[in-house]
Amino acid sequence: MMRFFLGNSPQWFKTTMIGFLIFNIFSYFFLGPFITAWLFIGEFIFTLAMALKCYPLQSGGLLAIEALVLGLTTPENAYHEVEANLEVILLLVFMVAGIYFMKPLLMYIFSKVFTKIKSKMVLSLIFVFLGAVLSAFLDALTVTAVLISVAVGFYGVYHKIHSMDSDYDDSGTLDRKELSGETLEQFRSFLRSLVMHGVVGTALGGVCTLVGEPQNLLIGERLGWDFIAFFNAMKSVTIPVFFCGMLTTVLLETTGWFGYGAKLPEVARKIIENYTDETDKNRSDKDKYGLIVQAVAAILLIIGLALHLAPVGFIGLGLIIIQTAFIGITDEHSLGKAFEEALPFTGLLVVFFVIVAMIHDQHLFKPIIDWALSQPISQQPSIFYLANGFLSAISDNVFVATVYIGEVEQAFNNEVITRDQFEKLAVAINTGTNLPSVATPNGQAAFLFLLTSALAPLINLSYMKMVKMAFPYTIVLGIVGWIGVVYFL
Repeated sequence: MMRFFLGNSPQWFKTTMIGFLIFNIFSYFFLGPFITAWLFIGEFIFTLAMALKCYPLQSGGLLAIEALVLGLTTPENAYHEVEANLEVILLLVFMVAGIYFMKPLLMYIFSKVFTKIKSKMVLSLIFVFLGAVLSAFLDALTVTAVLISVAVGFYGVYHKIHSMDSDYDDSGTLDRKELSGETLEQFRSFLRSLVMHGVVGTALGGVCTLVGEPQNLLIGERLGWDFIAFFNAMKSVTIPVFFCGMLTTVLLETTGWFGYGAKLPEVARKIIENYTDETDKNRSDKDKYGLIVQAVAAILLIIGLALHLAPVGFIGLGLIIIQTAFIGITDEHSLGKAFEEALPFTGLLVVFFVIVAMIHDQHLFKPIIDWALSQPISQQPSIFYLANGFLSAISDNVFVATVYIGEVEQAFNNEVITRDQFEKLAVAINTGTNLPSVATPNGQAAFLFLLTSALAPLINLSYMKMVKMAFPYTIVLGIVGWIGVVYFL
């Protein structure tokens, strides 16, 4: 059994998981449900940290099943969490598949961007800026899915040339020899840093607007804020944070700290540029027609998301239908490939919601909320910001925001706090759940999606590497956000 249990995972990891599952039973009866639930959170985070050794759906899923069996939560409450987040699940199932059919267009655009823009600094700033702007008006997960598609496609081009007997730079040496060893590692590091800049950009933009993140909409509804009112309420914190985030990008690319600064190797640039030029020349009429259909679909996607004509998942499904109908992809097997990327993560997300339901049922955060509300009114925004930031980093920012805004709204309805204080706390909750939560992959769905995607093993992006690369951004975004909440509200 031990040989097959959790497949090719390290032996020590298999033993640890069995140890967790046995210890949790004793813990439940001797230490009580409250402490055991906190142990489950720690163990679940551990399974996420081991994502490259064992996909967390299995290891985390076993923990979720045990939490249900021990009665730390119920299937009904877990279903309620899934129900509340159905839009995110539909987004993953359909939007990611819709973007799959757009890959040729994305590769056509970004292969030009990667090879023509020589400055890594400019490239990094473009990724952060685009990630922020698109997330502010569209959706952070959709933007991350595009980033992943681009990076996987670009790595695919590199790998394809690496496996051919070609000499695209006319150097007299086979390309595969020039693209091996250190050149490959530098290329991976180059892609890794760009993708991390991009996903941090989604957090910078997502915090600013009513539609940027799921919890923003929830907070806006409770306060009665429209798009403009929400932006105005947040801007004294979010705009300084955005510019400081951009300055952090410049600093990291200049110094090369925390795994940033790697440039696209010159030999790789030349080979890929010549390869893409040749591909463009040999493009068939069918391929050119496909690019036009994908471009039209991309415009419709942006219009649909920006105007919020339908739930994001529905727009994704529409994207699949339009592209496949007009390009002529009609057999089931070809359609099935598009769904392979997102469905394992969708399964993991449902497991994650079981853990969230357990947190809710065991009232794990209630002592922290009660303590924060008992503090002097002038200190509450600062404390709420820090508490939300910490809890979001270890659980899920949407859940934390939901719990906190509910408690604060209750305090307002009971006339414990004024409307002005209610608004200040709402800003603290929104910025606290969106900014410091970049510290860990489990803090934001976009980060978790990246960690568990097909891209992560290609570019050696592990849980701890993500934490390390996000660390400077966590410090800058966290501190500047806190200063904004304390002094500018």
